[in-house]
Amino acid sequence: MARLPRIAAVWLAPSLLLLAALPLRSVVSNAGPAESRPRVVELRIDGEIDPVMSEYITAAIDQANSEGVALILITMDTPGGLSDSMQQIIQRILDSRAPVAVYVTPTGSRAASAGFFILEAADIAAMAPGTHTGSASPVLAIGGYPIVVDETMKKKIMSDATAYLRSYAGRRGRNVELAETAVTDAKAWTEQEALGGQLIDLIVRSKEDLVAQLNGRAITRFDGRKMTLALANAQIEVSEMSARQRLLARIVQPDIFFILLLVGVLGLYTEFTHPGMIAPGVIGGIALVLALFAMHILPVNIVGLLLIFLALAFFILEAKYTSHGVLAAGGIISMLLGALMLVRSPLTGAGVSPGVALGVTLPFAIIAIGLMRLVLRSRRWKPQTGVEELVGEQGEVTTAISDSAGAGAARGMVFVHGELWRAAAKEAIPKGTRVRVVRVEGLTVYVEPVEAVSRP
Repeated sequence: MARLPRIAAVWLAPSLLLLAALPLRSVVSNAGPAESRPRVVELRIDGEIDPVMSEYITAAIDQANSEGVALILITMDTPGGLSDSMQQIIQRILDSRAPVAVYVTPTGSRAASAGFFILEAADIAAMAPGTHTGSASPVLAIGGYPIVVDETMKKKIMSDATAYLRSYAGRRGRNVELAETAVTDAKAWTEQEALGGQLIDLIVRSKEDLVAQLNGRAITRFDGRKMTLALANAQIEVSEMSARQRLLARIVQPDIFFILLLVGVLGLYTEFTHPGMIAPGVIGGIALVLALFAMHILPVNIVGLLLIFLALAFFILEAKYTSHGVLAAGGIISMLLGALMLVRSPLTGAGVSPGVALGVTLPFAIIAIGLMRLVLRSRRWKPQTGVEELVGEQGEVTTAISDSAGAGAARGMVFVHGELWRAAAKEAIPKGTRVRVVRVEGLTVYVEPVEAVSRP
């Protein structure tokens, strides 16, 4: 019994030491944040602004606000993107509890179209040397190419875009009159011109230099609150896109979405018209599912979809009927219009580029028409399996065909297609005569003399 206290002491001693250490660890843990450096979270807009980019930026801003970071830094190099996605990002920037700085970098980068709207929405707008911004005219171009629009519709779109820009640019201290010319006149500016025109706040060479210059800077938030940035010895943490977001970012690009849609339709069309090929059906099914997923995310115009399927109908009719190319031309025009109208983006005019639309439509038209003509031609081919393949084959009478039984039809035996068949004919045919099969009923072939068939 005396050994029990010793055993208990052996087991209890480590536990007591562990318990004694816990308060020390909690004190160290609690002391850490008080002595930690200010955190700056960097987000990256590199490429077109689409729904996946919007999801990445808005979610990262929400997380940064929940963690109480000192500054959210968005580095940007974009040609523009979808207006819906742009507006979601701007709304989250304006509502952010943490101040947001947008920095156009690296050298040679741009913040065009939707990127200009986002740049003007930031608490601090900065650009690197050798960058430019502006060119934010809406919907007057589709895929970068100018189009003609109704004058009333043009004024309506312009008024909407400029009013949206004025709604927040003025409260950020920007030059609203000059900023509006990026929309109305499609003007663009270098970093020096933007700084001189009060469109941005700083020109800096690196994000580290930007953070250093912002330390101690007094800013006015969108809601009118004054605050001073405390960024001394700040640490910059990069928040990257997840692997899922990087994959989806490729799928939801308007050009990729259009290609996936046509590959899916063409693959299933090939499988249905040529059963048993398997590969086109598998590829087409996967592509169509991905296209449907992108359709769920992108602002898709139903009129564009209807025009694309109408084009497919025109291509099929072109293969079936002689239209001297009229149906094919109508299908090509319909598909081009459908591609350009497929993705709606009223403020920025982003969508399927004309180059991709034309480059995909022409091969699709040729393949669709060619496949349908092969299907129609195959229906006229002679069957290659079963007894039907005997029709039209020539053979030789091995047993004279005669009406010896008085059954109303002369009967005998013929050797045709390497096989011996019971034969019947309308008239008697002597042995050794070359005959041709005209039809097959059960195990009897009906024949006629080849010479008789070849007579005028």
